[in-house]
This record gives sequence, C-alpha cells and structure tokens, in this order.
Amino acid sequence: MRFVWAVLAFVLAAAAFGAGLAQRTVFLGPESAEASVSVAEEHSYLVIDADAFALMPGTQTLTVSGEGQIYTAIGRTADIEAWLSDQSYNRVSAGEGDTLVTTEVAPTAEANDGTAGRNPAGSDLWIEEQTADAQLVRQEQLPEGMSMLVASDGSAPAPSTVSIVWPLDQKTPWFGPLMVLGGVLLAAGIVLYVLAVRHTRRRRGPLRKGPALPPGEDGGRRRLGGRRSGRRALLAVPAIGLSTALLAGCTADSWPEIGAPETATPTPTATATAAPDQAPSSLTEAQADRIVAEIAESVAAADEALDADAAAERLTGLALRNREVNYTLRAGIAEYPAPTAIPSGPADIVLPQAVEGWPRTALLIVSDAEDATIAPTVLSMTQDDPWSPYRAGYVANLEASAQTPQLAPAWLGAALVAPDSPFLALAPDELAAAYADVIGNGDASEHAALFDLESDGFLSAVAEKRQATIDGLNETGAETATIEFAQGANDAAPVALATLDSGAIVAVGVDETETVTPTNEDAVIRFEDDPAISLLTGETESATGVTTTYTDQLFFFVPAQGSDERIRLLGYTTSILSAELLPEPEDSEGE
Repeated sequence: MRFVWAVLAFVLAAAAFGAGLAQRTVFLGPESAEASVSVAEEHSYLVIDADAFALMPGTQTLTVSGEGQIYTAIGRTADIEAWLSDQSYNRVSAGEGDTLVTTEVAPTAEANDGTAGRNPAGSDLWIEEQTADAQLVRQEQLPEGMSMLVASDGSAPAPSTVSIVWPLDQKTPWFGPLMVLGGVLLAAGIVLYVLAVRHTRRRRGPLRKGPALPPGEDGGRRRLGGRRSGRRALLAVPAIGLSTALLAGCTADSWPEIGAPETATPTPTATATAAPDQAPSSLTEAQADRIVAEIAESVAAADEALDADAAAERLTGLALRNREVNYTLRAGIAEYPAPTAIPSGPADIVLPQAVEGWPRTALLIVSDAEDATIAPTVLSMTQDDPWSPYRAGYVANLEASAQTPQLAPAWLGAALVAPDSPFLALAPDELAAAYADVIGNGDASEHAALFDLESDGFLSAVAEKRQATIDGLNETGAETATIEFAQGANDAAPVALATLDSGAIVAVGVDETETVTPTNEDAVIRFEDDPAISLLTGETESATGVTTTYTDQLFFFVPAQGSDERIRLLGYTTSILSAELLPEPEDSEGE
C-alpha cells in the first residue's frame, strides 16, 4: 500500500508540474492585440479619438504611416474640433467590437483665413507635439476628452494608415503555486517510496548474518544507523533542488494577488473642486510653460531688432503700445534703456480661465530660472480665437513683498470676472480711476480706505519721482515755468480672474501726466535734458509748454464685497507713452 501512495504522489506531482508548465506554454495567450485602419478619402488632417485608444486597457502603441513628414499633436477634443471647424478631415474612432472605423467630417464654419493648407505645428492649443519621417511610433494613453491630430504640413494629405497595439495580460498566477505543489508532492512521493522499501526489507528479514560490528571505544558495537539517515537526507535533496530549479525566474505575475496592498490613510486636506456646471480649464501648466517661453523669445527678438510688427505677434494692448514707443525712442537715442525682458519661465503660478470658447484669458507669474537678474513678472495673456496665439496684454514686475491670494490650480481654472461685477470690493472697471485718485490725493482720497497703502511701493515711487521732477524744475526754471501732475484711468479694458476666496486679480492701466507751462510770454521750455520728449515732440523747445504721459500697468488683488481685506498692489511697471506740445492760447490766434 505504501508503494501505491508513493506512485499516487508521483502522479499528482507530474500533474501539478504539467499544469504549471502548460500555463506558461500551451495556455499562454498572445502578447498583444492590434487594430488598424486605412483611410481611403484623402484629407490634410486626421483625428484619432480617445475612444479608439480605449478599445482595450493599458498603454497603447500607436503607429502612423504615410509619405513624407508625419506630425501629431495631442489636445482637447473640443479644441481640435474648433481648430478644424473650417476644414474637412477624417476621423478615426472606436467601432463595434475591437475595431476602428473612419468617418469623413465636413466643415462647420467658413474658412478662417481662406486657405486649406494651415499648418497645425506650433499652435498654442496643443498640449504635446511630435514629428517623424514616414512612420511615427508613440505610446499613448489619452484620457477622456482628449484626441490626437495627425497631419503632414497642412497642405499635403495626412498619413493614411493607423495601427494601435495593446499589450495583453500574460499573467500566470497559478504557475508558482502549481510548481510548489508539484515539488511538495514529488518530495512526499520520494519519502513514501523510501519508507515503502524500508518496510519491505524489514518484513523479509536479513538473508544472512551481517558482519560483526567493530568494537567501539566503550567496548560495545558501533551502529550503522547514521549511515541510513544520511541516505534518506540525500534522497530528499533532489526533490528540493528540482522544485527550486522550476521556481527559478518566477516573477510576481506567477503568483495570485491575495488581498489589497496596505496603504497609509492620507490626512484629509482642503482641495479645490470643480462645480458641476463649470467649464474646463483652458490651459495646462505644460502649455503655459511652453507659451510663455515662446512669448519671451519672440519679444526678446523684437526688442533687439526694434521691430514693432514682430512684437505684435505676441503682445497686444498696453504691453504692445509701450513697446512701440520704446522702439521709437531707442531708434533715435543710442543710450535709451530697453524695456524689461519677459522671463522665459517656467511659470511659478498659472491661472487659466475656465472656458470652452474664445477669447481665452490666463494670468501667469513667471521667473527666469537661468537669469536671476530678471525680476519675476506678472502678466495676463489672451487668445482671441482657435487660430491665434496667446498675446500678453499687461506685463508688470512683481512687487518684492507681494502676497498672492489663494488661487485655483491650473487644472481647475478660474472664472473671468465681469468688468462691472458688483461682487468685488471695487468693480474692475472702477479700479483704475479709484487708484488714480489715490495717486493724486493720497490719504485724502475718498477711495484710500479701500487700498492697503502701507505695503504699496508704487505710491512711494511715484511721490519720489514727482518730487525729483519738481526739484529739477526749481533749479532751472522756478520763475519761468510751472508743473502740474494729473492722473486717470487708461482706456485699456481691465482683465480680472477670480480667486478661490471670491476675490479677483485685476489688471488695469493708469495714465500719469506731467504738464510744464511757461509763466510768461518770454519764457521757453527747453528739452535738452530730456531727449525722449524732444524726440517724441520733434522739437527741442516750446513756448507754450509740453504734456508728457506715462502709462502704468498695474496688477491688484481685489477682495470680495464685504471682506475685511483691502485691495493690494501685486505688481507694476511704468513707461513713457507720449509727449505733446501744448497748443497756442486761443487769444493769441490771429496776432
């Protein structure tokens, strides 16, 4: 009977080994699954939807084949559709089962620029871009709401062959247990077989008398039992070695998962969440870093070349107007300083507008990681439509002591605050005029109580500059000329994005004017000491006087209506905007 149990253990061990090996051989499925499609209708653009990538789980390998250059871009599906709204294109999406299908999409809007060959490369809409020749292979796992745009250069037909490969699960969780079980059964069979042989020999008895044992030190006979136990140990070693060899190279995929891995319970923290009806954020941090780097590079090139048209590619509004004046002055005055450079990033703070359509606005605080001499900059930028780049409209140096409010993360975005919003301590379209009144009247202004004047470095700078101007005039023409200062809101529209505490960061422009007039008919205002005024007016002196206008680009934090906080200045920059001669007095006309 012992032999029967031994044979049964050997059979079961063989079965376990066979089942385990079968999992890694005959029962092992394919390594991957593939779905491919060839586009029959030629168009310049091809869109691959996220659901095409999601036919199967895991990270997919996309292969796009065609002639010449292949370009791919990843972006929000809605953004790609908007960019292609005036074009015909092919679309690849998930079909029935594990198949891909193509459809032809017709234009839904009139051609934006009258051409059918718009190159998608470099658009600010894309989150990621990649190019290759003839064939492009990339691994992707697009989240819901994302798609991929495929093209050549916008004029040639887009690549026509698309293949997506998914890795399949090749885990063999019972290979390890079956190998262990086989090893245990094999060892048990060997032990049972040895015991069976020993039992059989004992029942038969010795066939002849064995040799006398040599005398031991104690005068007795030595036993040979130790030799038999050593034999049993040697017999067990092959079984253990066999199971160890079979298990060599087993990975975690060869064992079943038992229970869930233990994880530490995170401490609850306050997080920003999107409202059910909130639009998606219009910009990612990676996009913002790329865009601000391109803005910095483009503007730096324009600054060096004194090219206002080149500056207009990435600037607009007050930021562009001040650059244009600066280029005019530097073209005529060799030592006139260049405007402060825009840092190339990366962005320290990105606050994009949560919006689906256009125009789109974003606010950034940017520093230069490679050049510490460039001051951190706060800027607002706007994208007018899907085909336009982002352009900076307000650019200012960040105050060293500026305390930024709580802002939504970039993935959430913020709402654009209406210019006449009643929910702020001061509506954005009233902010510039109110602050201008504070500049002129200080603590006596009716709006002074709304502002945090103690931490406002700009007001101190304005006061010092005006006093220096007065002192200079007193030294040269105190008896022949007078100077008057005035200030008011610039005509540039304010830009305001909401903060998490229901306040807003608001960018506005304020104009400051200095008007110098002679006090008698014989006095003349000379501009020798101020070549900028001379260049802008085209004169070296004036008998009527001159008005010089400086523009301030200002960023404020404006708290919510009813808040105990005050309006805080976050950043500012000042530059000359114009200089004009005063007209002749009316009573002198005709003399």
